[in-house]
Amino acid sequence: MKRFLLSLVLIFLTFNTLFAQRDTEHWIAPYYDSSYSTFSNYTNALYLSTDSVTPFAVKVYRKDALIGTVTISKGDPQILDIDLDVITAVTEGEAFVTSDKGIYAQGEKPFYCSLRLAQSSHGEIITSKGKAGIGKEFYVATSPNTDTNSLYNFTAGVLATENNTHVTVTWSNAAVTFINGTPTGTTQSFTLQKGESFIMAGDGNDAANQNGFMGAKIVSDKPISLTNGSCNGNFGATTGGTDAIMDQSVPTDRLGNTFAMVKTLSTSPSLNMEGGLIIATQDNTDIFLNGSTTPVQTLNAGGWYRINETSYVTQTGAGTHSNMLISTSKNVYLYQFIGIDNQSYNGGFNYIPPLNCFLPRKIDEIGKVNEMPGISSTITLKLNILTETGATVMVNGIPPTPAQGPYPLTGNTQWVTYALEGIAGNLTITSTKAVTAGINGGYSTAGYGGYFAGFSSIPVIAKKTGECVPGLILELDEGYESYQWYRNGTVIAGAISNTYTPTQSGNYTVKVTMGTCPPVTTPIYKVQTCLKLTTQAVSACSTKIIVPTFTSSTQTPVPGTVKILTAPTKGTAVVNANGTITYTPEANYYGPDQIVYTFCGDSAEFTDCEQVTLNLTVVPFIVQDVSITACWYDVAPYAYFDLTKAKVTDYAAAIKKYYRTQTDLNAGTNEITTPDNFPSTGGVVYVKVTTAEGCTANAKITLVPLPIKKSPTLVDQYICMDARTNLDAGPGYDSYQWSTGATTSGIRDIGVGEYTVVLGKDGCFLTQTVKVKKADDPVIQQIELNNNTATVVVAGGRPPYKYSVDGTANWQDSNIFTGLTRGQHTFYVKDFYDCTPVAVELTVPNLLNAITPNGDNVNDYIDYSELGYKENLTFSIYDRYGNTIFTGNKFNNYRWDGRHFDKKIVTGTYWYHINWNESNKEKTPIKYTGWILVKNRE
Repeated sequence: MKRFLLSLVLIFLTFNTLFAQRDTEHWIAPYYDSSYSTFSNYTNALYLSTDSVTPFAVKVYRKDALIGTVTISKGDPQILDIDLDVITAVTEGEAFVTSDKGIYAQGEKPFYCSLRLAQSSHGEIITSKGKAGIGKEFYVATSPNTDTNSLYNFTAGVLATENNTHVTVTWSNAAVTFINGTPTGTTQSFTLQKGESFIMAGDGNDAANQNGFMGAKIVSDKPISLTNGSCNGNFGATTGGTDAIMDQSVPTDRLGNTFAMVKTLSTSPSLNMEGGLIIATQDNTDIFLNGSTTPVQTLNAGGWYRINETSYVTQTGAGTHSNMLISTSKNVYLYQFIGIDNQSYNGGFNYIPPLNCFLPRKIDEIGKVNEMPGISSTITLKLNILTETGATVMVNGIPPTPAQGPYPLTGNTQWVTYALEGIAGNLTITSTKAVTAGINGGYSTAGYGGYFAGFSSIPVIAKKTGECVPGLILELDEGYESYQWYRNGTVIAGAISNTYTPTQSGNYTVKVTMGTCPPVTTPIYKVQTCLKLTTQAVSACSTKIIVPTFTSSTQTPVPGTVKILTAPTKGTAVVNANGTITYTPEANYYGPDQIVYTFCGDSAEFTDCEQVTLNLTVVPFIVQDVSITACWYDVAPYAYFDLTKAKVTDYAAAIKKYYRTQTDLNAGTNEITTPDNFPSTGGVVYVKVTTAEGCTANAKITLVPLPIKKSPTLVDQYICMDARTNLDAGPGYDSYQWSTGATTSGIRDIGVGEYTVVLGKDGCFLTQTVKVKKADDPVIQQIELNNNTATVVVAGGRPPYKYSVDGTANWQDSNIFTGLTRGQHTFYVKDFYDCTPVAVELTVPNLLNAITPNGDNVNDYIDYSELGYKENLTFSIYDRYGNTIFTGNKFNNYRWDGRHFDKKIVTGTYWYHINWNESNKEKTPIKYTGWILVKNRE
């Protein structure tokens, strides 16, 4: 603005057009005001509006500090005043430094947000694009000033949306100077935390600063917001006047290559206050106007081109309705210049969204379009609408008149334009096809304008929360008709909303559709896995080799990626060429230590990394000689020792190898292969102990056998069936446990049976069984009678035997009884055990020694018929040669008359045998032998 008109002249000012993004979050970076000392302060205010009929709160923050809360709903937009210090830098010390200037606004539902700044001479609108306005690559736009002036400047304010954001700014003109900054070369890097900002501004007095920072490239590793332009500047044909010329930029992945502009309110073409500014982002970018096939300019990345006001085309029958088609061979930034009336001191610019059918069908609602903070004058506005050919357009429910449009766009039959004057208040614009719109106008001393749309026309994936998997949520702008998410080109089943939570790394894209537009797939969004944080604990007895290993990833660690972040304090840690870490504790130190290290996997594109906090416990590795025992039973030649039970060390992870001799241990030969069952009669063995860390030590194990034998006094006993006896294991044992329940050394008054006792000594136990048996009775096998002498033959039982006849009062040791009378006699026998005697009853027959078979009926025969009842009775007569002469039986009634085959035998002596079995249970055999004299008289 001309200086002599500062307080006297009513002027019309223009403000940045509005490409407002309806969103739940908005960021606005600060700006630097070089005219602060000359003009009065700006009044800054946020204008907030929504289409939601349900009221909701919007909270506004300066870094982490809440500075205001308003409640908005459809038809009830709100204004929140912003202190100058929150958003504006006005002293040199506030430039080129990190600060907490900047605004972050957050609501439960989508809303529109713009920062409007005004004072008596200048004004501007910085419109937030929401999440579409944050990104990682930008090119700076400033006013293409036509002169040098101390009131001019360039300003580029960067606001971080996340912690640890690394930003690098690069420009081409080394002569550019900065307020409060002296970077080396043409690059400046800085790091910001969430909510922090950095302003790069240059004084307009320096010729290099006139346009030298135009097209500067800003790159960050996390999303940032950029406010760029000039506060103040002048891009007109004359040098008379200044104004604030600023807007919020968008990242390069939101750009396009087809645009339309409708001329604003300048009435003096010679001032060249209208037109536009193109900034290229790629080399060899051709610029075409109004459908021409000949480029008006070819730019390289960072290059810029000023479109003059004369490039507007006044449409036939439109009166003053003029528009322009801009197309480029590659994506570019386009800012529209705005002028009011026939003045050169009221200018502005705004970012213009590219045309495509993905623009919204409704813009609802932009609030208080005819208000500026602190301004009470009446405002006159013009509304410009761009929509697809054939669309039905409504403004606050009313269709435009034919005089207001539609008008064709030269060079493009798909789009038409409208112009409506006299608008005010809150605006809702609808179209049956894609639409965007802008306003321009002003009041007695200022003017402003703006483009706005419901969402970005270029679908781009952004992160809603988080940085990586897990915890990352991706989102796309709301408003498209359909969504389909892909990972590495493969459909993700069920992922059909505008947000998605990935569970693994990969290349993610989204295919969206809108009306009759061809489906569009977003650029790839690379999702990485988060740095996995793990804590581990190990013990170390000496130098320890640490092998980095993933806890969940299937990738193979790359040796060159292993890095120690926190070194141990009680030792050293060295990364080896193979990727392992060698930890060596200090000498004689025992206790805790810690190493923090990271490593990454071998995937070329999606690399997994892990950070390990390793808690080490340095422990002493001590071994000791010990003794172990084993029971040695008298039935075994050896005691069997479990060497593995020998506690030679407290180190749990040790490996032990056992050897019979120290020589074998030293040589590593003849290892004991069954250490858990080692036979020995006593002595020593040797053990080599090795830890997982490679520590080794030797120890000696003394083998102590514990002999335990059966009681020699416990032997089987024989007793009579009705007798009782005692058993006693004797002394020499620590414990006794009898099968009867007794715990003494012996048991008393027991009968026939089987008994067991568990004998304990020195912790060893054996079971001994003893039997108390019924003594076997002796058996009278045979009684031999010879005349009146009986010989008792006995077997079984236990000798010596005692004998008695016809009673048990008189016992004798001899088994021969003499002088027996004829008739019945009972013989008794008992053995060593003196049990109830056994008895056999027999008959001593009346035996004859001579017969005279002469028929005188005196001694004519031998008659043993009275023994006929005896069992198995036999009666035989033999001559001296052993020939049988006679055999008695039932048929001859056991009677012999001295004949042989009915002939008298020769007088002589003959022998006889009489045998039978007594009728007792033993069937005792009786044998009676003798001789007989036969006298046959003729």
